[in-house]
Amino acid sequence: MNQEPRLPSHEETGNPAEKEVFDVIVIGGGPAGSTAALYAARASLSTLVVDKGTAAGALALAARVSNYPGVPDEVKGIELLERMRAQAQGFGARFVEDKVILASLAGETKEVRGAKGIYRGRTVVVATGALGRARTIPGEERLTGRGVSYCAACDGFFFRDQEVAVTGTTDEAAEEALFLAKLAKSVHLLVPTPKLTASPRLTSLVDSDDRVQVHVNARLREVLGDAKVEGVRVGTPQGEKTLPVAGVFLYLQGREPITDFLQDELARSDTGGLVVDDEGRTSVSGVFAAGDVVAQRLRQVVIAAAQGATAAVAAERYLTQRRGTAPTKS
Repeated sequence: MNQEPRLPSHEETGNPAEKEVFDVIVIGGGPAGSTAALYAARASLSTLVVDKGTAAGALALAARVSNYPGVPDEVKGIELLERMRAQAQGFGARFVEDKVILASLAGETKEVRGAKGIYRGRTVVVATGALGRARTIPGEERLTGRGVSYCAACDGFFFRDQEVAVTGTTDEAAEEALFLAKLAKSVHLLVPTPKLTASPRLTSLVDSDDRVQVHVNARLREVLGDAKVEGVRVGTPQGEKTLPVAGVFLYLQGREPITDFLQDELARSDTGGLVVDDEGRTSVSGVFAAGDVVAQRLRQVVIAAAQGATAAVAAERYLTQRRGTAPTKS
C-alpha cells in the first residue's frame, strides 16, 4: 500500500489520449478550464482537458447563476458549465474524465498522471478550483497509503472482498462507492448531509445496490488503526459508532485550492493558492494557472473564465516562441 499506484497502460484502458503529446493539457473542466480549452483549441492547439467529471466543481454545485454577463436569465450552474464545455469541444478540445493523482511539470514535456492513464503535454494549465480541505481527519495522515485512499480506481483492488467506507455526498463519492461495490465485500457510504446530493441517476444506482449501505448525517470523526486501517469512528445524531472497515476513501470538500497532486513544484501563497503573474504564468516554465486555484480574494465565475482565457493565450505565446513559428495541430 506504500508504493506508488501502478497506472494502467493504453493497451489496458483503450485510452487513445495516452498516445499523444498535446500542445495544452488543462487540468480541471470548470469555467477556468473550459474557457482555457476553448481559447487554446481556437488557436489551433491540440488540447486535452482532464477533469474528474462535470458535476465535481463549484459551478456545477451552484443551484442558480444570475450574474454571468450575457446570460440575463437565471441558469443552473451545471447547465452553464455544460454550455462552456460544449463550446470548447466544438472547436476541437477533447475532454477525458479522470482523477489526476500526480503531475510532473519541470521537463519540456509535462506528464499528468491520472487513475486511468498518463497524459503528456508541452504546456499545462492548472484549473482545479478550490474545493480542497485544509484540515485532515484524525488518523488520516498517519494511515494514508495504509488503508486511507483518495482514488478507488487506484487502490480498490487492495480491498477485494473486504469491508470499506467512503465518505462524501457528491457525484464523485457516489461513483466511487459504486466502483468499490464491484470489488469489496460491502461499502459504507458516509454522507455528512441529511441526504446524498449526487445526481438523481447516481443516487438511484446507489440506493438499488445491495452492497452499498448509505449512512446519512454521518460525519467521519477518526480513522482507527496503528499500522493499517482497522475501522472508523463515525458521529451521527444518535451518537457515535465504530465501523470495522479495512479501507477508507475520502471525497470530502472544503474551500482550499486543490493542489495536492502538484507536490512542491509550483510556488504557493500563504493561503495555499498558486502564485501567478498577470498572464497566468506560474513559477515553472510552460505551466499556467487560472480560476479559484490561484491565490486571490474574489472567486467568481466570470473571473475564472477570464483567467482561463488569459492562461491559454499565454500558453500559445509560449509555444510559438519555442517553435519559432505559429503552432499547428499535431
